[in-house]
Amino acid sequence: MAEADDPLRVSLLRGSELALRVCSALVLVPLAIGTAYLGGWPFAVFWGAAAIGVLWEWSSMVARNEQFSVLLAGGASLALAVILVATGHVLPALIVVAMGALGAASLTLADRRMWVAGAIPYAGALAIGPIVLRGDGEQGFLAILFLFAIVWTTDIAAYFVGRALGGPKLVPRVSPNKTWAGAIGGLLASVVAAFVVAKMAALTSFFALAMLAIVLSVLAQAGDLFESFLKRRFDAKDSSHLIPGHGGLMDRLDGFVTASVVAAMIGLARGGFEAPGRGLLVW
Repeated sequence: MAEADDPLRVSLLRGSELALRVCSALVLVPLAIGTAYLGGWPFAVFWGAAAIGVLWEWSSMVARNEQFSVLLAGGASLALAVILVATGHVLPALIVVAMGALGAASLTLADRRMWVAGAIPYAGALAIGPIVLRGDGEQGFLAILFLFAIVWTTDIAAYFVGRALGGPKLVPRVSPNKTWAGAIGGLLASVVAAFVVAKMAALTSFFALAMLAIVLSVLAQAGDLFESFLKRRFDAKDSSHLIPGHGGLMDRLDGFVTASVVAAMIGLARGGFEAPGRGLLVW
């Protein structure tokens, strides 16, 4: 038997990877929740930094030769967009992100311009969505906790259920390790997470929140698959090695990007700019 196929070796490697994941989570989770509790500029700076980190990882995959120029143009637009959205100017922030995408795309080769342009709104969404939700002074913190609970529970349950049960692959050409069992396990776990948050926060309309959890869980898994597709498209195993045991920021935040954007849109549609958190949670 080849060394790479040794079951003991594989088990030890998986155990080491899991230990690194747990250690990283013990640092990152309190930081994310702590800045969410503080809100305001600490929260905006936290997600603005994450957005610029994601831009760096994306550009390193798709535009290595022009990475510095793309980071300069894209990073400046993201920083300005974060300042605008943190001060309540969401529409100008979106315009700045769009201009940044056009500017960054003009700095690279024609065959990669669309990929480079996509980096700016993708990274921008990571910052703008959470900041918009947290801007609700009454329900903003709870909305962020609800979003964290759905995305994290989906990711954790999908990982463990998929490894435990195996079975048919979800999208083998994009991500050969993801299974239907894991996807369904993550979906069901998200409903449980929604129920727990609803009970702890004395929220009503559990059925609506359960349906919302299902939508956000599906979107989180779709975001995960998109990031897997991007890495496969540009022949990258991980977006970076920034987080021990997890790969890069994109590897950990891929599902959060898509879920947070839609959550913010739902919150804005139902609660307006004054109460997006309430619009997301109160049905």
